[in-house]
Amino acid sequence: SRGVWCVAAVLSRYTRARRSSLAPRFSDSGTTGEMTTLVHNLIDGYHDLMDNKSDPRVNHWAMMSSPFPTLGICLFYAYFSKVLGPRLMENRKPFDLRRVLIFYNLIQTVFSSWIFYEYMMSGWYGHYSFRCQPVDYSYSPMALRMANTCWWYYFSKFTEFFDTLFFILRKKNEHVSTLHVVHHGCMPMSVWMGMKFAPGGHSTFFALLNTFVHIVMYFYYMVAAMGPQYQKYIWWKKYLTTMQMVQFVMIFAHQFQLLFIDCNYPKSFMVWIGLHGVMFLFLFSDFYKTRYSGKKPSKNEGACMPVLNNKQNGKIANGKTAHYTNDYSAVYSSCYSNGVNNGYMTSNSNGTHPLNSCATTEGDESRKVK
Repeated sequence: SRGVWCVAAVLSRYTRARRSSLAPRFSDSGTTGEMTTLVHNLIDGYHDLMDNKSDPRVNHWAMMSSPFPTLGICLFYAYFSKVLGPRLMENRKPFDLRRVLIFYNLIQTVFSSWIFYEYMMSGWYGHYSFRCQPVDYSYSPMALRMANTCWWYYFSKFTEFFDTLFFILRKKNEHVSTLHVVHHGCMPMSVWMGMKFAPGGHSTFFALLNTFVHIVMYFYYMVAAMGPQYQKYIWWKKYLTTMQMVQFVMIFAHQFQLLFIDCNYPKSFMVWIGLHGVMFLFLFSDFYKTRYSGKKPSKNEGACMPVLNNKQNGKIANGKTAHYTNDYSAVYSSCYSNGVNNGYMTSNSNGTHPLNSCATTEGDESRKVK
């Protein structure tokens, strides 16, 4: 009996040890099963959202079947703007794009004007309400016209990427600020969600205002690119940022009124667009304070940059100054007797730079963000 007891004790100890060694495996298996279930639920929820909760009228339109192409383009835009683009241009000369900029800004002005007109004619000029406007998901000509306008507004967010590309090609990387990249990089994805689930209705007021602002801004950029002789016509440069901030105030006020009104419009989009307006209001107001209220202690605003010799400048060809050292740029204003063409320094007829006949650079500073 003593032998039997010993065998039983050994078997009991072995069983307990075996259970102890297997316990983590059972636990890991349970965790894996929970993770698998969670992943399946997320995938099923995504497909249900895309297939059953979205607007069926736009499901087969270009770029509308999935958010990933738009997301991928936005991420590549951010990477190109802050990393790849400046790296590719690091050892290259800046491109002279003055004529390209004039043409591009003209096209953008006309394009924005057409989108603004379509938004007005498909709703906001007539039957749309500023208090509460549900989305018309029908296949009526007016409802489809509004949805079509929303898609073109979505497409316009990609064409605005050229603003950043031209800055990089001209080696004006200081204009490609974090605010600039965040603003341009977020907009396509934000508009895609509105286009996918609510192409019309209350939140298109945001697009209407934004398009109007872009009409004014691209017109300003076009005039600024024409040369110094047109600078007198764009004295209102400072008020562009003010107009943008007023736009954002109107946007979040228009959206958040639905918190107090019973309206058949998706609350999630109302909150999303409203917070969008609040966020960019703070970002743009900070830019405004820095740009127009802040002091530049080391800048000599009353004097132009002096004539540089070959050693100071690095390269002077055909009487045209191609690049300036940081030492001079930090002290002197970039102004010349015969003006500046949207950031392009032209040669002086007499080869000198009088201190009392300067034309300030226009067009680029306000274009950092929009």
